[in-house]
Amino acid sequence: MASGASIPNEKDVLGEEIDHVRVITLNRPKQLNAISPDLVFLLAEYLEKWEKDDKTDLIILKGAGRAFCAGGDLRVFYGGKTTRDSCLEVVYRFYWLCHHISTYKKTQVALVHGISMGGGAALMIPLKFSVVTDKTVFATPEASFGFHTDCGFSYYHSRLPGYLGEYLALTGARLNGKELVAAGLATHFVTSEKIVELEKRLINLNSGDENAVRSVIEEFSSEVKLDEESILNKKSIIDECFSKDSVEEIIKSLEAESSKEGNGWLGPALKGLKRSSPTALKIALRSIREGRNQSLSECLKKEFRLTMNILRTTISEDMYEGIRALTIDKDNAPKWDPPSLDKVDDEKLDIIFKPLDKELELQIPESVECRWDGKYENSAYAVPNRETQISA
Repeated sequence: MASGASIPNEKDVLGEEIDHVRVITLNRPKQLNAISPDLVFLLAEYLEKWEKDDKTDLIILKGAGRAFCAGGDLRVFYGGKTTRDSCLEVVYRFYWLCHHISTYKKTQVALVHGISMGGGAALMIPLKFSVVTDKTVFATPEASFGFHTDCGFSYYHSRLPGYLGEYLALTGARLNGKELVAAGLATHFVTSEKIVELEKRLINLNSGDENAVRSVIEEFSSEVKLDEESILNKKSIIDECFSKDSVEEIIKSLEAESSKEGNGWLGPALKGLKRSSPTALKIALRSIREGRNQSLSECLKKEFRLTMNILRTTISEDMYEGIRALTIDKDNAPKWDPPSLDKVDDEKLDIIFKPLDKELELQIPESVECRWDGKYENSAYAVPNRETQISA
């Protein structure tokens, strides 16, 4: 969650045309390629242009520096707090972009070398090919600063193995590249020293044929072997704790499990939960639970409503307080309102989940076909005989 502005005269997104291949580089390396208004508009412009271009067969998306995309630039949101609708256009555009990427007609490859968090990860997960490395770090830490699980993640998280999605959304826990492949959130794992050569080979391939692209990527791919301490090897405990009906019950279950021998890894998760916005935690849990019975389009529309209501402080100013504490003043001491879970009014939550006036709703088609069908049974973690094998 980076902050700051781009280098003068440097575009936030670079687009390169190489015969039938198009390379898009997110170009805010000092800000970990955090999502800015210019980044959203330029990325959308390139994708729209090249989708209609008969000479474009393959799109490669990557990030400059040590990040793919670190999510939204929190200072942009904080700067708009006095004019509540100032971020409306960029938010609308990015949600539309999340939908567009999911239904894109040309073959896309994301080379995710570095940080990929929050909304930034929505630029990799729906793609036909999402290549991660040993440098990849993924997380959805929105509850820690009073926001919600957005940009399609109430859909993606709700379809992860068991209750892994609830665990990731509520605790902000991180996954590495191998874990992303194992959970079905990425398609291939490539060691970092091979990623540049892979990009060159894809460019030289000069084709968008999916089988040909897959064949090239698989030449560079490695078998995924999870570390013994990976949270994906702790599925039974995660499911036991995060299957509960409320955040309060989840915390109570975590407290009971964390006291048992060998469960010290739950300490940081529990600490993260108790440090996060109570309102945001309840929004995140409800959104993911609803997401299990919603399409990607329905989830995006719902999340857009939540975002608009949070930006407008319809029931709480926790997001602005969280950004202040973590990014502006950096005192790491947010004062949440209300300060505890038992004081969060469920009827107020109902208000921000209600549909907006028709003209204010996110205008995207109801049905979506995308690479990531959201069925956790297709993850190697859940099905040992998947094309990409894993071993514990």
